[in-house]
Amino acid sequence: MNLPNKLTTLRLIMIPVFIAVFYVDFPYHYLVAAVVFALAAFTDFLDGYFARKLNLVTNLGKFLDSSADKVLVLAALCVMIDSHLLPFVWGGIAASIVIAREIMISCLRMIAAGKGVVMAADKLGKIKTFLQDVSIFLILLSFGFFPEASFPSAMNVVYAIGLALFALSVVMALVSGVNYVIVNRKVLTEN
Repeated sequence: MNLPNKLTTLRLIMIPVFIAVFYVDFPYHYLVAAVVFALAAFTDFLDGYFARKLNLVTNLGKFLDSSADKVLVLAALCVMIDSHLLPFVWGGIAASIVIAREIMISCLRMIAAGKGVVMAADKLGKIKTFLQDVSIFLILLSFGFFPEASFPSAMNVVYAIGLALFALSVVMALVSGVNYVIVNRKVLTEN
């Protein structure tokens, strides 16, 4: 297993660590969860960097990287909605859109793989992932500094920025999903 794939595997291993730290109640556990999430998200940058720099791009790496990104973000959204760090109804609707987009893209990739085509992430998808990662980090950070508060009173600005970036990431999920289908529509032909 090459270095980029090891970094991606590390990201997958960090997901249950993130969830455990998020839920185990100790002082500043949301802050620690934010740091674990940020480190896991940073491995996404590192694995891509090393894969390109060392010419170690593999089909396994594309699969693992895409899967790890999805699981990390979706796990974070689930626990944040469950704990009301995201507004319950709005967060649930937004998470449903994100999940639907990821399922749609995964199905498209499976069809492509059946035809011998491997589809890598595109620029819009990378922007969407970046916005999701930053927004989740900021929301966790805002609660992390004030663990006793149900709403981060002194960190309202950070929380508001996190929510705004999350809303933008949901829009990007829709835009990038539609774009991905349009660009790769030939995969959906019967040939």
